[in-house]
This record gives sequence, C-alpha cells and structure tokens, in this order.
Amino acid sequence: MERPLDCLNNLAHDDWLIGYDSHQFNQIAQELYLELTQISACRTLPKIILAEREPLRFLASFIAACAANCPVFLCNPDWGIQEWQQVFDLVQPDIIWGIGNREWGMENGNNYQCPMPNRIMIPTGGSSGQIKFAIHTWETLAASVQGFTTYFQLKQVNSFCVLPLYHVSGLMQFMRSFTIGGKLLILPFKAVEAGQISNIKQSDFFISLVPTQLQRLLENPELTEWLSQFNTVLLGGAPAWSELLEKARLHRIRLAPTYGMTETASQIATLKADDFLNGKMSSGQILPHAQITIRNQQGKVLNSNQIGNITIHSQSLALGYYPKTKENQDIFQVDDLGYLDDQGHLNIVGRDSDKIITGGENIYPAEIESAIQATQMVADICVIGIPDKHWGQALTAIYIPKQSDTSALKIQTLLKDKLSKFKIPKYWIPQQNLPRNSQGKINRQQLQQIATEFLQNPIT
Repeated sequence: MERPLDCLNNLAHDDWLIGYDSHQFNQIAQELYLELTQISACRTLPKIILAEREPLRFLASFIAACAANCPVFLCNPDWGIQEWQQVFDLVQPDIIWGIGNREWGMENGNNYQCPMPNRIMIPTGGSSGQIKFAIHTWETLAASVQGFTTYFQLKQVNSFCVLPLYHVSGLMQFMRSFTIGGKLLILPFKAVEAGQISNIKQSDFFISLVPTQLQRLLENPELTEWLSQFNTVLLGGAPAWSELLEKARLHRIRLAPTYGMTETASQIATLKADDFLNGKMSSGQILPHAQITIRNQQGKVLNSNQIGNITIHSQSLALGYYPKTKENQDIFQVDDLGYLDDQGHLNIVGRDSDKIITGGENIYPAEIESAIQATQMVADICVIGIPDKHWGQALTAIYIPKQSDTSALKIQTLLKDKLSKFKIPKYWIPQQNLPRNSQGKINRQQLQQIATEFLQNPIT
C-alpha cells in the first residue's frame, strides 16, 4: 500500500471528506508535514500527542505525523486529569496538538531520545481503566485495510463514521477511505440520534457501531428504517446480546458482527450481512490477513467445535505496548475463549479472566447476561463473581431494570426454564447506570466496588 504522502497526493483533487473541505485537509496536512520535517532536521524525531477535537484537523495532523515518520500518540481530548497524568508520565511528549495550547509541549520539551520512528500509538484501556498504547505502524494498519477489502471484495470503501477517531474503530474507517479511495462522512453519534443525518445513499456505505449505539437506534422507528438501508452495519467493541441481534434481524438490518481489538487493528473475523440475515450466529469467518487457532491450556491446537484459548496470527498485529515491543510479533495470545465451527466461523464463549468458579462449576457471564437480556426486563446487565466462603464465588447480577417496579424475583422466575440452577445469580443489585466506556466495555473493577458496598449496606 502507498505511503501517507502518496495517498494525500492521490486525493488532492477529490472531494472525499463529506461535510468538510477536502482541499483544506490536504493543505493542513502538507503545512504540518513541512513543519515537522524542519523540526526533525535539527533534532531527534519529536514525540507527538495528538488530541485535536476537530475531525479534519485531527486527521490532517495524523497524516502529517505519519508522513514525517514521527511517533504519534492518539489521545482522547476528554480524558480527565488522572488519565492525562498517566499519559504525560508515560509519553513525555515533545509536541502536543489539541487540548488547548498547541505549543505547550514544545516549550516544556525534553531531551529523551525516541527509539520509535514510524510508530502509531493507539490507546487501549480495555476494562481496567489503565491507559495503554498499542504500538502500530502504517504497515500493520494497511494490512488490516487489505484484509478488509479482500474479504468484502471491494475496490474502495465508503464509511459513515460515528466512532472516535482516536480509537482504532474510528481510525480504521478513515484509513480504508484514505488509502484506497472512497468517501468518508464523520458525524457525532448524538447528531445521528437526534435525526441530523446527511443526505447520502446508505446502500453505498459501511457504518460501524457498538452494541449500545445499535440498541438506541433501534428504539427509534425512523432511524431503524434509515439504518436498514446501509450496505453493511459492522458491529463490534463489546459483546452483543441475543435479544439485540434478533431485533436487528427482525428489522432486516444488514448487520455484520465482528471480532477484533486495538491490538489487531480492528476486526480479524466478521460475519457477512447475508449470513446474519439468514440466521447465522457467530463472529464469522477469519479475514484473509489473519489466522486463528484454538488451543488448550497446554498449548495444543484443538479441533473444530472444541472450546479453548484464542491465538491470533496476523499481519495487522501491534508490535507491543509502548514503550516495549514484544518478541513474537506475529502471534498474539488473547484472554478470549471460543471455538471454530465446521464452517470455520469463530464463536466467542467469553473471557477467561471473566470466568466465575462457583461450587466447582465454571461459568461464563456472557451466557447468563444474554439469558437475562432475553427476559426483556432489563435495560443493561453485567454478571460478576464476588468472593464467597461457601461457594468460592457467588454469582452477582448488577442490572438496570426497564421498569422501576421490576423485581429480581420475577426475572429469576423467567430464568428457571432457561438456565441451570447454579447459573442463576444469587445476588441482584439494581442500578441507574453501569460504568461503561465509549466503546461499551464495562469497567469490572468499578462493578466489584458497587457490589461490595451494596452487600455491606443492603437496601432494606
């Protein structure tokens, strides 16, 4: 795939950024690139924190940094003081673009040598809340684009982006349109929810959503109809529950559930929309730039339909977490458990670290959460294990009831025919909201605190 400057020159006369001035994008990128090459000629390559709030400036700055071979750290301008402190301590930047004063980083620059030219650092907090940066390159991101276009048999990709550009899910939508041609429309999700949707032909576009966004759009009949016109609705970021998938299928949404993460530069497995509409339930086939093996705890490769740990081999894998690169850069052992069925489709069972052992039984929260969602009595749900002297761990459901008078007893009654007795949570804790990040991932550490406090001071 072509380098950043070549791609920029190829698009110089195209009006590809819908709603923005594509010529202005090109101009800003070229000016910043020249600025960086002048700085780099006098000293080592500067480390750049990129936290521009305005999309056009964010993307132009990103391309300038990549073209100048500068290590660039993509950041969320809305991080709080504690998160920014983590980032500054880790990165010790030379230049800061965004979050107020652009020159701040230069005035307080440091003399640290930067061992990482040509590196793109993408934040990943997962469910722990601790910010890490996965180390990518133009080549790893390009491999992801190549796998995506080959899998969907596309010559160019038009993307409708409502996800954050500093996150891999938003960035890769830009990368697809920028590197191989295609239109890119960027709109805040709140604007879409409010019905401020652009006049485009949806059947020419891909849109990417996280499950909570899909749920909110399906609550509005007009937006449901609008969404059903898209070529493909990629769904990722967090596990989707069965009721949500069934509702999308009922409304003929061309949904493509995906499996991927920051470390793989977005999806490495995707279920095609036609398969989804025909009733298939999985994360789909593996994209051509990746391979997946399922292994037991001893590392032995398992056969089809056998559940084990997922190991990923891919050209799009991150090189490590800043500032350390890992040794085996083409292999990534993840915490997820799953299996490959007879058709080679990936099926996710849950996370090994989320596994709850109660009374000697292994339980994966995803199964129980899905069953509780299916009762249609909760707006959101998460199942965790809390220490218990008799059972090892006690199953605990932390949920948002749809109605204020919804009783846990009523939900438990509906579950009796669906789940084994040991899989029905012992404790039920109603909440007004659950701690999720912008990608819909739950913060389990916070849930543990909520459960501990609730059980010490139960509502009587």
